[in-house]
Amino acid sequence: MVDEALMQPALIFSEISERSVVYCGDALDVLGGLPSCSAQAAITSPPYWGLRDYADPGQIGAEDDVDDYITNLVAVFHELRRVLRDDGTFWLNIGDSYTSGNRRWRAPDRKNPARAMSYRPPTPDGLKPKDLVGVPWRLAFALQADGWYLRSEIIRHKPNAHPESVKDRPTRAHENLFLLSKSEQYYYDYMANRERGVNGRPRNRRTVWSINTEPLSEAHFATYPTKLVAPCIAVSTRVGDCVLDPFFGSGTTGLVAAMMGRSFVGIDLKPEYIAIARRRLAAQGYGFSIIMGEEV
Repeated sequence: MVDEALMQPALIFSEISERSVVYCGDALDVLGGLPSCSAQAAITSPPYWGLRDYADPGQIGAEDDVDDYITNLVAVFHELRRVLRDDGTFWLNIGDSYTSGNRRWRAPDRKNPARAMSYRPPTPDGLKPKDLVGVPWRLAFALQADGWYLRSEIIRHKPNAHPESVKDRPTRAHENLFLLSKSEQYYYDYMANRERGVNGRPRNRRTVWSINTEPLSEAHFATYPTKLVAPCIAVSTRVGDCVLDPFFGSGTTGLVAAMMGRSFVGIDLKPEYIAIARRRLAAQGYGFSIIMGEEV
């Protein structure tokens, strides 16, 4: 059902391209300049804490203290809530991490060389070496306290998850996707995201979504899959609505939004990622305006 909608955009390419824009700049700063109640839904996957170095002094995810990371994201998403329409929703894909044991670097994993880092945050107060930090729920509770309605936790099961070298715990093969809303009542078209039950009949979709990772040939290694974004857009927006992604990266949210007949607004710190996004969308016949930080 969602796959069919993904392949049938209801707006012509030029109209979507004319209405879509990506800002190159800091998410909090850019959001502060966007009009209130201008986006129907927000869908994003922010940098995970202590897992990647994007080599930018303003990056979120490189904080020494996990509480500072949570505080910074809450501030961004507080401003995002203002930009959402009153009946809008926010879909947040977020992963967890383990404490470093106060090692300030990470060697490449034999099975996953990209995980190597030249820095790592220290172990948070109150936690021990090898502890799972619990970042997704720390963030979810902080957003709830900031005024968001926490409506659902969805488990994104990754059947083709990267193998790990660990032998004293199960290999992680899931991430969290939280559905949050601005108001108690909000737009949600559950018919657009039904699945088939064991009897073959359509039913309301359950909270475990098995979705493979999708490799991207270019350099942005943290791409989340189009099949994760599509159902979020299907249930939370109508054709012609605007979808917002404050951590745009290589443009997956924008690509899926355009293919489903929605315009989009993206924000990202790194011009090279925006360039990747532009090439990805151009390959499907879509474009977008780019506004640099000093123009915001």
